[in-house]
Amino acid sequence: MLDCKEALDDAEARYEKLQKMLSDPEVINNQSKFQKLSKEHAELKKLVKKYRKYKEIMAEIEEAKELLEMEDDEEAVELAKMELAELEPKQEKLEEELPLMLIPEDPNDEKNVIVEIRAGTGGDEAALFAGELYRMYSRYAEKQDWDVDIMSSSSSEVGGFKEMIFVVEGKGAYSRLKYESGVHRVQRVPETESSGRIHTSTATVAVLPEAEDVDIEINQNDLTIETYRSSGPGGQSVNTTDSAVRITHEPTGVVVSCQDEKSQHKNKRKAMRVLRSRIQEKIEAEKQAEEAEKRKMQIGSGGRSERIRTYNFPQGRITDHRINLTTHQMESILDGEIDELVDELVTADQTEKLEQMYS
Repeated sequence: MLDCKEALDDAEARYEKLQKMLSDPEVINNQSKFQKLSKEHAELKKLVKKYRKYKEIMAEIEEAKELLEMEDDEEAVELAKMELAELEPKQEKLEEELPLMLIPEDPNDEKNVIVEIRAGTGGDEAALFAGELYRMYSRYAEKQDWDVDIMSSSSSEVGGFKEMIFVVEGKGAYSRLKYESGVHRVQRVPETESSGRIHTSTATVAVLPEAEDVDIEINQNDLTIETYRSSGPGGQSVNTTDSAVRITHEPTGVVVSCQDEKSQHKNKRKAMRVLRSRIQEKIEAEKQAEEAEKRKMQIGSGGRSERIRTYNFPQGRITDHRINLTTHQMESILDGEIDELVDELVTADQTEKLEQMYS
């Protein structure tokens, strides 16, 4: 039986009310109101259609059960049993799907994402690990037919990256990658370690939905834009023109630098994409901080201070600490096969949201 029947009944009643409102000449003549109500009507349509199908199936099940109790005819009883065998799996499937459809959608889910990976504690090992994480996400994006565009990077002399910022462009990118925000920890024996001692290093990942012009308006007068000569590992000059760009948003103190492109114009454009998303994230974070009830689980919250996952190389084991999930598919996961982890995180997130809704 559905725990959320009351919420589904409310949704159906609202849908019927919207249908009447959308045929009201007064609403039709008010375009902004009509569009707003039409959008809400369209969002409810799929849910209501499925709920009505569920009620039809429940009525048919009830009818079949009554037949079983009343009917003496062997053939009719057999038919009723066959009908129940066909209807009950459909009932169970809808009872799983309907509560999930009541969870409000994250408005950012369909957006592109800006991913920022930074080497944490562990020196060279942390930089190498940051490079492996970048490869993991770029391989995953490739498998999803998403595009990856590097915005800014700072290479390490031994390989890997001190910092890597890139955009993943593709439908639903944020809905899948948002769970990667946090501290990733690696445990392994570095190649330079002669005694075979296991070292622990970290890299921090931040996943930001890309803010669009309509999401946030930036006053150009609030920006301080500086140009300088770009440099590579060891501080050597990459090119001889002042093509690198540093932009500071004075009201928030957010600073973004970009030096990957040879063109100052391209670096500025890329820096503005990152700046806009960081400002949006800062505004959202401040808004969330004001709320009395904070989510206790780190899933999807974008928090960066908490250790979310450990990659233990000697044991070939990856553990996600938020959901106590352990897998030994180290090689395939680092090659971009992260759906196993993401699917479990999505399920845990949905379960938590449902508990909050009905607690």
